[in-house]
Amino acid sequence: MLIPQQLLEADTLTRLIEDFVTRDGTDNGDETPLETRVLRVRRALDKGDAVIVFDPESEQCQLMLKREVPREWLD
Repeated sequence: MLIPQQLLEADTLTRLIEDFVTRDGTDNGDETPLETRVLRVRRALDKGDAVIVFDPESEQCQLMLKREVPREWLD
């Protein structure tokens, strides 16, 4: 299930993005400041290149590139 970012409170969205960009394996040695990484993800969400996905079974939210989301989820 896709969650429009506009439905999330600003603080919740920021925490979700921060969690995503600080997970093990996401920095790949990148020394880019946290603020910059958060801004990049926020821009991708704003442009529609990334989406927020909620899995009701695990009750977890994650960020995905739109091109990686099954087409039927986008309809």
